[in-house]
Amino acid sequence: MSYQRYIVSLCTLVFVQWSAAQVPKDFLSATFHKNRRAELRKKMPANSVAVIFSNTMRNRANDVDYVFHQDPNFYYLTGFREPNAVLMLFSDMQQDNAGQRYNELLYVPKKDPRYELWNGKRLGMKVAKKQLLFDRVRTTEQFLTDSWQFNRFKKILLFKFQDDFRNSMRSSVDLYDLVVHFKNSANYVGRRTLPTSKQQLYQLIRATPIENAASVAQYIGRKINEDATLAKDSLLVTYSTKEVAFQKEIRSKVRQMLAVQGNFDHQFLPRTMATMREIKRPEELTLLRKAIRISAMGQVEVMKAMKPNMSETEIQGIHEFVYKKYGAEYEGYPSIVGAGNNGCILHYIENSKTKVAGELVLMDLGAEYRGYTADVTRTIPASGKFSVEQKAIYELVLKAQNAGIAQCVAGNPFWKSGEVARAIINKGLFELGIIDHPDTKHQYFPHGTSHHIGLDVHDPGNYNNFEVNMVVTVEPGVYIPNGSPCDKKWWGIAVRIEDDILITKEGPVNLSDEAPRTVEAIEKLMRKESVLNQFKLPKL
Repeated sequence: MSYQRYIVSLCTLVFVQWSAAQVPKDFLSATFHKNRRAELRKKMPANSVAVIFSNTMRNRANDVDYVFHQDPNFYYLTGFREPNAVLMLFSDMQQDNAGQRYNELLYVPKKDPRYELWNGKRLGMKVAKKQLLFDRVRTTEQFLTDSWQFNRFKKILLFKFQDDFRNSMRSSVDLYDLVVHFKNSANYVGRRTLPTSKQQLYQLIRATPIENAASVAQYIGRKINEDATLAKDSLLVTYSTKEVAFQKEIRSKVRQMLAVQGNFDHQFLPRTMATMREIKRPEELTLLRKAIRISAMGQVEVMKAMKPNMSETEIQGIHEFVYKKYGAEYEGYPSIVGAGNNGCILHYIENSKTKVAGELVLMDLGAEYRGYTADVTRTIPASGKFSVEQKAIYELVLKAQNAGIAQCVAGNPFWKSGEVARAIINKGLFELGIIDHPDTKHQYFPHGTSHHIGLDVHDPGNYNNFEVNMVVTVEPGVYIPNGSPCDKKWWGIAVRIEDDILITKEGPVNLSDEAPRTVEAIEKLMRKESVLNQFKLPKL
């Protein structure tokens, strides 16, 4: 090698190393993902294979796509952050034609210089194998040619196909191609798959001896009353209302129907992944704490910067600016900033009001940091001071939230927090004259109180009892839309207070408590000077 070529090569190497040093290093480790795969494999039925697909690119308009976001389950098991990939996990060791044994296989898009010129580097097969700690990685082109005899597995474990992707002409192998190939190879096309609710009831009918059919019929009858879609199923309705002879006939039909579904199992993965993901590992808690603290700081800075002449969009922008300053890649979900009556729309994301004036501003936003999403809500007066009515509703919601948080104790049923909060709100609304009796049915508190957070803002879980290292929200609210059947002085008041709570052996820990919650603390912070007051843009 000539001296000049040596210098160029050396400079290139230094630049590549310097560039690599500039990217985030605090993602979950490859060991974390590898251990999660091992944990899932231990739970899989004998002689089974799990086939899990990544997310695809989604089109925004014409030739512009949305920013890619990986499927959380796929990321949890692989750490791979690119589209159009397939993971296969095997309960038992497999052996190839060369006698090599393996129990996991990742298919990734191949390296493509033209694609990478426009869209950035791909890991490719070799780097993915090394960085993600897979023993075996192949390209997605090879997935289309590999011959899998899926009928030899007792169970093929799948997530339900949503089919919300298109066949892109800009990709030689996209998710559409991968799913079609799998369905053809596994003889999946044309098979009937049942909704989970029906599947469970059918399984119950099949497994229940006919002499015990009466109790099952009563149970199915209750389920039909709770779910209108089940009332359209003639087999379930007949089983729940007819005598034994009909129940025998339906049991036989159900057995035949379930047999037609072959070896496909759409229940194991959602149920098992929910069990795994609802308990957070130490590495996950580190990232989740960071996402939550960033979100709380967004609320703090907005409290200091809030002015009545601001728009909902500008308020949203301050939150998201703070997220970016702290290194968060995305928002965990579309930001909700609703002033006055807009706050009564639970998932209001238009954020289009041009002036928040003297109204309460409900701000439900969360930063996503290295894949993990916070969910923090504060409601503050744009004027800097709560009115009498605003304060009354706010302090009622805060009282309910504090009581709900106190119930987030390991061993308590998941619903306990919401039950306690709802009782307090109902009593308070009665005392304020907004409802006629504490037991009056109303729509002023129309949602649940808690959910898991993690890789999803509504992370999967079994929602049984609180367990140590769960992270859940507690978010009671009161919403009184214009035109409600109460005194007009309450109209347009919407209050939600939401915090992210870690369940520990010692009790609940509020991870988002850096954002003030009491009336006094909020009003005090809103009197402080904001650094953004000096940020002046020229008029257009």
